[in-house]
Amino acid sequence: MSRPTRATGRLARYGFGTAEGDGGARAADLLGPDGLRLWRPEEQEPADEPAGELLAAMSRAADPDLALRQLHRIVEAERRTTDGAVDSPLLAELHADPGLRRRLIAVLGASSALGDHLVAHPDHCTALRTAPDGLAPIAEGRLEPAAGGNPVAVLRTAYRLALLRIAAADLTGGRGLEQTMAALSALADATLAAAYEVAVAELAEGTERPRLAVVAMGKCGGGELNYVSDVDVIFVAAEDADLAAATLVATRLIHICGLVAWPVDAALRPEGNRGPLVRTLASHLAYYQRWARTWEFQALLKARPAAGDLPLAQEWIDQLAPLVWRAAERPEAVEDVRAMRRRIIDHIPPKELEREIKRGPGGLRDIEFAVQLLQLVHGRGDETLRAPGTIPALRALVAGGYVGRADGEALLRGYRFLRSVEHRLQLQGLRRTHTVPTEPGALRWLAAALGFTAAPGRSAVESFRAEWVTHATEVRRLHAKLLYRPLLESVARVPADGLRLTPEAARHRLEILGFADPAGALRHLQALTGGVSRTAAIQRTLLPVLLSEFADAPEPDRGLLNYRKVSDKLGSTPWYLRLLRDGGPVARRLARVLALSRYVADLLARDPEALRLLAEENELAPRSREVLREGFLAAAARHADPVEATRAVRALRRRELVRVACADVLCRAGALAPTPTRPDGANRPAPGLADITQVGTALADVTDATLAAALRAAQASQPAPEGLRFAVIGMGRLGGYESNYLSDADVLFVYDPPAGSSESAASAAAHAIAEELRRLLGVPAPDPPLGVDADLRPEGRQGPLVRSLAAYAAYYARWSRVWEAQALLRARFVCGDAELGAEFEAMIDPVRYPAEGLTREQVVEIRRIKARVETERLPRGADPATHTKLGRGGLADVEWAVQLVQLRHAGRVPSLRGTRTLDALAAAERAGLIDPTDAAEMAAGWSLAAQVRNALMLVRGRAGDQLPRHGVELAGVVRLLGRDDPGEFLDEYLRVGRRSRAATERVLNA
Repeated sequence: MSRPTRATGRLARYGFGTAEGDGGARAADLLGPDGLRLWRPEEQEPADEPAGELLAAMSRAADPDLALRQLHRIVEAERRTTDGAVDSPLLAELHADPGLRRRLIAVLGASSALGDHLVAHPDHCTALRTAPDGLAPIAEGRLEPAAGGNPVAVLRTAYRLALLRIAAADLTGGRGLEQTMAALSALADATLAAAYEVAVAELAEGTERPRLAVVAMGKCGGGELNYVSDVDVIFVAAEDADLAAATLVATRLIHICGLVAWPVDAALRPEGNRGPLVRTLASHLAYYQRWARTWEFQALLKARPAAGDLPLAQEWIDQLAPLVWRAAERPEAVEDVRAMRRRIIDHIPPKELEREIKRGPGGLRDIEFAVQLLQLVHGRGDETLRAPGTIPALRALVAGGYVGRADGEALLRGYRFLRSVEHRLQLQGLRRTHTVPTEPGALRWLAAALGFTAAPGRSAVESFRAEWVTHATEVRRLHAKLLYRPLLESVARVPADGLRLTPEAARHRLEILGFADPAGALRHLQALTGGVSRTAAIQRTLLPVLLSEFADAPEPDRGLLNYRKVSDKLGSTPWYLRLLRDGGPVARRLARVLALSRYVADLLARDPEALRLLAEENELAPRSREVLREGFLAAAARHADPVEATRAVRALRRRELVRVACADVLCRAGALAPTPTRPDGANRPAPGLADITQVGTALADVTDATLAAALRAAQASQPAPEGLRFAVIGMGRLGGYESNYLSDADVLFVYDPPAGSSESAASAAAHAIAEELRRLLGVPAPDPPLGVDADLRPEGRQGPLVRSLAAYAAYYARWSRVWEAQALLRARFVCGDAELGAEFEAMIDPVRYPAEGLTREQVVEIRRIKARVETERLPRGADPATHTKLGRGGLADVEWAVQLVQLRHAGRVPSLRGTRTLDALAAAERAGLIDPTDAAEMAAGWSLAAQVRNALMLVRGRAGDQLPRHGVELAGVVRLLGRDDPGEFLDEYLRVGRRSRAATERVLNA
């Protein structure tokens, strides 16, 4: 029999023929006069208006062809039961009841398994009828078993009817995802309860009813069951006397549920499948107290009474709860959860890895593991997090400030999407599956079942894939961010009572932690955590960890005070607390620098936003000389006003000082130590106290860049003859790349007048530039000042501030004293005219590196001056044994000895011609001018004294050279240097100083 082809074309517009690939020919047969009589092939239109409405409903199904085939089969089955009656009561009802039509067609187009059930039981279609009051049938997971008959068969039928109503509500938008999961979980509870009663009724006559509880676990326990899943349970008996009967009931319950609905899995019980199926409450407690592993406590997060003796189930949960909320305190707990997630991924077949929406990367397990780990860690002190379901727990984590709002919303969207995909996949054949299909037809069905439609330039399948990739990528990123958040280990190590910062508990904990003023510290805590704001909630999460960090410092009170100051300034900014909570080791790094360094705390008080540096490893590495210079000059160039230009430069200097100081404080902090990487990806240690030469170089580079930018601003604001050359020469510690945090810039100013210009005009212009440079860097500002000290110039303060190159040459040729030659050993070009700087260095080389060395009288003069410096400059009352600069074996001792060797021998040993102390010392050793043992002792003495001097400045926040013999400052220095015992460290310092002093005396007296 032939059909008009246009008829099938019209049917294709309803979506028929897409899955079949026949253009609608099969649909024409099923709908035509020999089928459902809904289509008139000759007129190419629906048989009547009700038929058109039914066809329209089928066109909206996930698979119109499947819906049509299923409906045809049901009608055929109905006709067989009514002796071949022509008119179908079901079709009549579908025409009369739009709600029934919408619900039934949606089910038939989405689930071949439920369609098969309705073919076998056509009368069950009436379960989807609209109620007389116009409402949809109740779909809350209730069982409505019929009376009489085999109880297992009756239960199976009731289960399928309830499942049918839930699926219809789900597919037609009558229920959201959370309501659907709750209904499926309620249906599981009801099924377990009914199977429990059937099993009890089958016990031998005279057997006493046992006290047996069925505890729901996994998705069922969390109220988030899907359509087809094992239902995880644990069986708990009250007493030993109940065990025999309880085991029979449990075994029969598992069998009945397998026949009725789904497998019951009791493998989460103690010892798994090797352990007894049923244990007493006491036996469970004994096991969990002694043997349970972290994953077993993680599983208990979802425990919920489901069936049987519900009070016994609740008693079991209540008695195990304290163990659950202490599980995260195990040293290995956090890593156990992470390792379990990795093992799950490792067991996925490679060909399914990218298609797994449950176990694969970016899947449901990523969300669940992240949420559960956060629950285990933070739920110890916050009972609002103790929700068994993933969505309620995630919402509680967001509300409590443990997860950012944007992150939480992204995870919720990802979870809803992935669970919706899982539901549609499982509903189709009522099979347990979590893998997205690869077959094109199956993908088209899945996209349609999820509501995706074609758009211009993109098919429904492409739209589905794009959204899936987006959600999976975001879930994978957030899983790594939350599951591997370093703060988790820190919070987990805090005892549970330390997380509950009630006033009395906080006061007691502060006393234990060593706070000198617990009452004052408590006021700070109350100011930070008071109220119900989100900010206060996040602070309550952070502070237990921070308090432990503060307690490790010599002055915990100061660390907390500094933290409050920073929080008061930044607490209302959107990024601050989010950075501390989510920014890796930022919170603990901040606690360490605030507790150990007044210098850094003062800088952060002026520039709180600089703490962002603590988040990135590479941000805690000093910038190169070139990068600093370019950045500082660019900042100055953006302002025409020299004061504003210099203010911008000083702000950059402050940020760089924070960078170097933070790296310095953290370099010996174990896991908190920054590990910046080179451009080639190789790790390198961050500069810090462990390498004092890198600190000096980094600080000198910052000073060089500051002077260069300030000089540019000064020159722009001061008129000068065209062609005037001007340069700044670094002296002292700046010249030797040995700057410390509070060093002034020791400099010389040199100029060279242009040819044919007036010497007086050039001198006046150069003098104005130098004065303006000093003024700009000395203007009062919130940034640390940089003093520009030119006292090492010829004639000192009595001499002119600026000299020409020729004047310098004339002075050094005629009037220079040996101590001035010694000072020039550290002279180097810093900024300005580079050619002039090179000419100056070449001019002074014969002065500082005399070809014939020193005369005996000059050597005696140097020794005499050194002795006078020790006598006159050592502060009154200072301890020469522990004074880092002028003390025995300290900086000055080593530097004078090395410089004497340079003055005597650099004229004939070029390798000695350098401005750095340790480089010159090493060169002298290689040249055989200093005994290797003496060189090692001097290097050790100079390095330790320089480290201690820097550490003193970091701890005190002000200049100081005296290492105290006791007290919190000594303890702070010792902790910064990575040592433990202040007494032992002091002994080491004295020992190294004595040896260094003896070595320097041998060199000086040689």
